Amino acid sequence: MSLAPDQSDPSRVIHALTRAAELAERGETSLPVTAITEEDLAALSPDDLRPLLDRAIVGKHADQGLDALLTSGVLDRLMPEVQAMVGFGDGEWRHKDVWKHTKQVVIQAVPRLNVRWAALFHDIGKVRTRSFGENGEVHFFGHEVVGARMFDKLERRQRLFNREESLRESIRFLVLNHLRAGQYDSHWTDSAVRRFHKEIGEHLDDLLCLSRADITTKRALKKKRGIAKIHQLATRIEELAELDARVPPLPKGVGNALMEHFKLPPSRLLGDLKRALEAACEAGELPPNQPSEFYVAYVADHRERFGLK
Repeated sequence: MSLAPDQSDPSRVIHALTRAAELAERGETSLPVTAITEEDLAALSPDDLRPLLDRAIVGKHADQGLDALLTSGVLDRLMPEVQAMVGFGDGEWRHKDVWKHTKQVVIQAVPRLNVRWAALFHDIGKVRTRSFGENGEVHFFGHEVVGARMFDKLERRQRLFNREESLRESIRFLVLNHLRAGQYDSHWTDSAVRRFHKEIGEHLDDLLCLSRADITTKRALKKKRGIAKIHQLATRIEELAELDARVPPLPKGVGNALMEHFKLPPSRLLGDLKRALEAACEAGELPPNQPSEFYVAYVADHRERFGLK
């Protein structure tokens, strides 16, 4: 499928990248792939490489595009951190082949540049963090942190995303945090969900997309449960955000004003009184967001309704 080049020729890299992009976009397997050398690649800048690499990574058949990059030698010479995943765990140990898993995550991810690139890099740290438990179980403790650092090193070397700071930061953030949504369970408190949402911030949708794509099990029930868990987290975040976005109908300090006027101590009665006023505002009986004195006067005029003597 490939020819061994015998002298430097940067056009071979462009040819190899173009074929990878075409394979990713069209899914054709008969297109020839040209092998490249280190010297071929050295003559090109990131601006020469990125447009074709982007096409290969976001294509419908990106797995074929990635295999073409592997066959041509582009992957090894440009991103050896990714190349190292090839064959890692392929039946030798008790965990899935990381390269096959990575390609599946890429094609399952939404075709947005930051999400697809993060899908490619999300498990590069596994090669350096594999360990074995007493029972032979395989662990990759901290691979997300190691992977983010490896991405930093790759970027300093190749500068593929140097001109797009927001894209580079998004990819790194997703690699570093790609496990977090999958750690959710229904026992999380509302405070924990709010804290997660705050920490993830503007990356939330991309992270949830990557988390869904990262579920590659062949067991249908397990996959269904994993996706349902991500959906439940997204739903809770949305519901809490809507709740928190609501402007309280009563002003701050209305409780103190009620206690002072009616000589009430902090009590259940005071709480019931405030809830009754809130309900009246929500029902349209009272206008919301008025000064505290307005609600104090209303309660004073309707003592029996609010259980006051």
